[in-house]
Amino acid sequence: MSEKLAIPGRVKEISSLSNPIVKDLRLLEKKRHREDTNRFVAEGMKLVIDALDLGWSLDTLIYAASKRGDAKIGGLAAKALAKGADILIVPEKVLGAITRRDNPQMVVGVFKRRFAKASAVTDGSGDVWVALDRVRDPGNLGTVIRTIDAVGAKGVILIGDTTDPFSPETVRATMGSIFGVNIIRMAAEDFASFANTWSGRIVGTHMAGETDFRNVDYGGGPTILLMGNEQQGLTDALVEACTDVVRIPQAGRADSLNLAVATAICLYEAKRESLALEPIG
Repeated sequence: MSEKLAIPGRVKEISSLSNPIVKDLRLLEKKRHREDTNRFVAEGMKLVIDALDLGWSLDTLIYAASKRGDAKIGGLAAKALAKGADILIVPEKVLGAITRRDNPQMVVGVFKRRFAKASAVTDGSGDVWVALDRVRDPGNLGTVIRTIDAVGAKGVILIGDTTDPFSPETVRATMGSIFGVNIIRMAAEDFASFANTWSGRIVGTHMAGETDFRNVDYGGGPTILLMGNEQQGLTDALVEACTDVVRIPQAGRADSLNLAVATAICLYEAKRESLALEPIG
């Protein structure tokens, strides 16, 4: 079936995988195309709704033709149109091709990428940020972003050549937290300069650290948790930027922890007081 124009220019019904619009959306799997077009894909109705509520710019809303009569999707489409987005109605095979999934979500959003500026790094009492040095694994990055959101930390600083936070794998791993966390990029030399002006602690994890991560006073001022590359750890220059170099104790045969796990452990310790549960009963 050829492209069917439902409302000129704004709402399109497409069924062909060879349609130029579909081909363009499929290319968003590639980092270069995401950077060139400043767009990325997020899957799921709840994620799209949350992103719109948080002020993210929706480029295109895509939903399955089989859900055409769904009132909630219809309401979302109307909201998306009001915000200037285009609407695509497609069969599930096209959704699967765009998302590269055999069982795709019935609603997909194409959003504009958004990075915060370095000036967004706040230094209020109790503020906690995570800085990641050359993180490579998209699943690790997505899980860290999700954990930052869960504990109420402020955001993530990506240092040097890192994996793309807007890759499909990373976005999926965040489970929607990509839309609620500040994401900042810095070159290694820029972070070193920034560290010289930072008013709080910079707590770096290192296998050679002589301080137990639980023995740091996270309570007073702001904190940056600085985590190293999955294989190589922190560079010497970044270790020098730390006010505290800590280690997570281990008793088993494993020689290291997964980056996302280590970050979560440190984050929950840094936010322990603010996350304390009220007694039940």
